[in-house]
Amino acid sequence: MNEAKGTALITGASSGIGAIYADRLARQGYDLILVARNAAKLDQVAKTIREATGGHVEALAADLANTGDLRQIEARLTNDRAITLLVNNAGIGSTARALDANVDTMSAMVALNVEALMRLSYAAVPAFVARGRGTIVNIASIVAVAPEVFNGVYGGTKAFVLAFSQNLQHELAGTGVHVQAVLPGATATDFWEVAGTPVDHLPGEIVMRADAMVDAALVALARGETVTIPGLHDESRWSVFEAARQAMAGELSTSAPAARYLAA
Repeated sequence: MNEAKGTALITGASSGIGAIYADRLARQGYDLILVARNAAKLDQVAKTIREATGGHVEALAADLANTGDLRQIEARLTNDRAITLLVNNAGIGSTARALDANVDTMSAMVALNVEALMRLSYAAVPAFVARGRGTIVNIASIVAVAPEVFNGVYGGTKAFVLAFSQNLQHELAGTGVHVQAVLPGATATDFWEVAGTPVDHLPGEIVMRADAMVDAALVALARGETVTIPGLHDESRWSVFEAARQAMAGELSTSAPAARYLAA
């Protein structure tokens, strides 16, 4: 085990963003536990990283939509003292409109994007707090703050990831545990094929390379950011948005309705 960095557990690690996180974190000195459904692809990613870095890489095939598999990963996070970093990357998306969407597909999306992420985070948090050290990286999306862009259920799941991450960071202040929510825009991965809109159908100027996205997110993590939007060039836009949200928070709950809602 690498005592300095510890072990990073990465979900959705067999391709795309998850596989790039695995490569980058191994090069930073982390040992790895890679989690994904596709055992063959996962083994290949693990083999490639081992050969490139010489690091310890464990491939753990698991379907986080399966209760038994999810509980297995929860237990690993709770009991493996070597784990210092959790990257909640596994997730699915959709570009289907409400009138065209399959409701069972939407439920499966909520289960993976929300429940699995929440349960894995809640498995990691007590262990990290007890050790006074740990990091959780939750992959959200720009649709967390721009829900009109894609499917509403997908946007809702990513809004959950953002709110959940911000709350965790607030609750865990002073414990030695850091939480980061990453909000990528359109990223060049196979996500788009699964979601229903091939990436080559998107305007090139809005699509970021997956390696560039991950590298930017890791720079932001080193800077200690809680919310990272790799594609947002004017950082003041988020600062203003967040300041307005926090300023409004103290005015949202009052004993009387606002005057505009009172009967004439």
